[in-house]
Amino acid sequence: MQGIVAGKVAIVTGAGRGIGRAIAHLMAKEGARIVVADVGAGLDGSGADARPAQSVANEIKAAGGEAIASTLSITEPANADKIVGAALDAFGRVDILVNNAGILRDRFFHKMSVADWSEVIAVHLNGSFYMSAACARRFREQGSGAFVHMTSTSGLVGNQGQANYAAAKMGLVGLSRGIALDMARFGVRSNCVAPFAWSRMIEAIPAENELMKAEVERTRALKPEHIAPLVVYLASEQAKEVTGQIFGVRGNEVYLFSQPRPVRTLREPQGWTPQALAEAVRREAADALTPLEGTAEYFNWEPV
Repeated sequence: MQGIVAGKVAIVTGAGRGIGRAIAHLMAKEGARIVVADVGAGLDGSGADARPAQSVANEIKAAGGEAIASTLSITEPANADKIVGAALDAFGRVDILVNNAGILRDRFFHKMSVADWSEVIAVHLNGSFYMSAACARRFREQGSGAFVHMTSTSGLVGNQGQANYAAAKMGLVGLSRGIALDMARFGVRSNCVAPFAWSRMIEAIPAENELMKAEVERTRALKPEHIAPLVVYLASEQAKEVTGQIFGVRGNEVYLFSQPRPVRTLREPQGWTPQALAEAVRREAADALTPLEGTAEYFNWEPV
């Protein structure tokens, strides 16, 4: 089978539905053999269902590709090793990991429980670490490999009622950057993608005001299939010079995000007092402060 990732083996977490399913299908169409990893949980992380993962694996095979399903939870470190082991048993290697699995427990911060916090972190951030660590050992041995982690503008820019989700997604940015720096010497790359696409996650976000309602309506036209081409490209050798970066996809628009760097420097050789800092910030840095705006306020134009 020919394609941009021909001969590669890819693990895609959360691939039973939505964005993960679209990525798995395009990855297979472009020549990769796929491990469809999805526990089949509800949007809040509850329950389990083997059917979504197996259904996607069956669809890929019916289209002429190669795929297996795994329904192990990525929140257990041992399961990550088992998922990688399943890839090795079925296909003999692993080349690509797409950390896409996630859940939502949206609450305004003053109403957020410990469980709302810890369970979102457990799936998005801890699960991605476990899967990445399990793959990293193989990638180092073979001298190649590609990670693609799904971040979010809820973390990069902000969103109301999603402090847990935003923290997890920004944590993924740090994880990806750290992997990119630590594993470049082994020919391993790591990048992030912030997707805009209609899914059950977007549908569940509470639209508390007209601005949020407008953003939700704009998102209805954005399909999971819009996200997949960028992910597959980043996983391929065509992106061998691209690592440690953050991209976004919104319909037919692709963004390269900036990353935190100093935008102003305030110097006082004799040292600072709180009052002197207050005056200096007002005088020299006020115009460089990042506005307190969320995704809906910033991305307020119609997507292409």
